[in-house]
Amino acid sequence: MCATNYIRQLDAAMLRPGRFDCIIPVGGLDREGRATILDHYLSKLNTGQIDMDRLVEITVRFTPADIQYLFQQVAQLAFEQELASKENYLVTAETFSLIKPKVLPSLRDVVIKEFEKDSVSCSRV
Repeated sequence: MCATNYIRQLDAAMLRPGRFDCIIPVGGLDREGRATILDHYLSKLNTGQIDMDRLVEITVRFTPADIQYLFQQVAQLAFEQELASKENYLVTAETFSLIKPKVLPSLRDVVIKEFEKDSVSCSRV
């Protein structure tokens, strides 16, 4: 079993029949997938008003690792706010709006196009 984000970086010998019997392209997260991961991370924060639909929308093209990093940055901001004010800080949609411009999605057009090409060229159907 093997997992990679960039199949084209594997040695061609690894991709010959008999090495890996099945190649399964997974692709990016859909709305439901992002919502599930967002729910997981939100459960670990002290939150106020969160618009989940908006949060799902601003994380289009985010990988699970991108979402994790977004939450690390949000948690850091919340910690710094609590430390500075000595008061409880609730993470809200506004908190995500402050952090979002600093966290860009990994799935850019060029990465998606490469994935689509690799999915066809490496397919064994």
